[in-house]
Amino acid sequence: MAQSETFDIVILGSGQGGKKLAWHLGRSGKKVAVVERQWVGGSCPAVACLPSKNEIWGARVAHLVHNSAHFGIVADRARTDMAAVRLRKQRMVEFEIDAHLNLYKQTGAELIMGTGRFIGAKTIDVRLNKGGTRVLAGNEVVINVGTHAAMPDIPGLREAQPLTHIEALELDIAPEHLIILGGGYIGVEMAQAYRRFGSRVTIIEPASRIMGREDSEVATEISKVLTGEGIDIILGGKPLRVDGRSGQSVSVTIATEPEQRTVEGSHLLVAVGRIANTADIGLDKAGVALTPRGFIQVDERLRTTAPGVWAIGECAGSPHFTHVSVDDFRIVRDNMAGGNRSTDDRLIPHVMFTDPPLARVGLSEGEAQRQGMPFRAATLPMRNVLRTLATDEPEGFMKVLVGAKDDRILGFTMIGSEAGEVMTTVQAAMLAEMPYTKLRDAVIAHLTIAEGLGSLFEGIPVKSA
Repeated sequence: MAQSETFDIVILGSGQGGKKLAWHLGRSGKKVAVVERQWVGGSCPAVACLPSKNEIWGARVAHLVHNSAHFGIVADRARTDMAAVRLRKQRMVEFEIDAHLNLYKQTGAELIMGTGRFIGAKTIDVRLNKGGTRVLAGNEVVINVGTHAAMPDIPGLREAQPLTHIEALELDIAPEHLIILGGGYIGVEMAQAYRRFGSRVTIIEPASRIMGREDSEVATEISKVLTGEGIDIILGGKPLRVDGRSGQSVSVTIATEPEQRTVEGSHLLVAVGRIANTADIGLDKAGVALTPRGFIQVDERLRTTAPGVWAIGECAGSPHFTHVSVDDFRIVRDNMAGGNRSTDDRLIPHVMFTDPPLARVGLSEGEAQRQGMPFRAATLPMRNVLRTLATDEPEGFMKVLVGAKDDRILGFTMIGSEAGEVMTTVQAAMLAEMPYTKLRDAVIAHLTIAEGLGSLFEGIPVKSA
């Protein structure tokens, strides 16, 4: 065994929260080691957030070009070059890798490319990608290993070698017919993108609607957008068997009412959830306990069950968004310095980058009802927002919940152009604990999408006596 090296902090995984913590501590003069198995900077800049939004934006451009005649623009013989789409994405990834390596160099944090596994309390054995091993001991350790795509136990599925979101972003052709298992955020985003690139697309969702974590009106509106673009959505379809091989010819046999049916395609994408990367990394030797779902057990300060060991991001059960991992970094950073920062009181926004996008912050109507939270609500169709007349983007709606007895904003949901940006305005008002009347009566620039907030809040019913 290699001789142990001692660091102030050892971070296992270089995801968003972990790398920011490493750079901060490195600048502070700490001796920091970051162990990364595969992707410099973690999955977000390499195979997830940035690459997917890069290609989704390319798909939006394709959609606009193919529909340009509607706007009076003639674009004859337009076609999608998926190899060029992939190259544009790859250039962005390479830029990000260089930027990350420069930050490691500037801050003094050491990036070690290899596979890490605990062999004792706060001690990690690293099998280096270039060969050899190193043993790292940290005065404190942070686990930031992320998640991977779930692969359900369906006969023939693994043998079919299906795509996950990682492989889907590496395609240099538009599949003839892409079958997607799962109608959540990833499945829906990829479905619309590849439909716009020219693929036939079918979503198979075992539940009674897509977007199962959202209210039914959200699922209905997103479904309408997708089917309007020619995407087939099969609801209540339980996959029974997969035959063939993705990329060649593949079929999925599903149980539906009243009988079985088979969907045949060229490619198969699995997007049914995420599993924490906590197996076989020696957590038992480190004294780190897991939840029943396999995520690392942490308290509200992101401390694990092992003294001096923290966890950040998706592997710690935090909501699966990069911006949450960034906040996890701030919590651990401050608590390492003697603070008392918590995950209990944070307000987490959600955005799905379809076109139009879905954005939500705070409570949905369903969540408020389940919590027994009395509320008043207002809804505004996006076609009533004047800017959509100019841009011809009438799909969607804005919806807001406020307290039944006070004017606090409890939650905001929007499907529509620039939904994420508009949502952030409402989020800021919620964080400032402003009454909704401040936004209702604000002078908002014309002709913007956010201008619709005034009309939305004007629709709030008066408080009951």
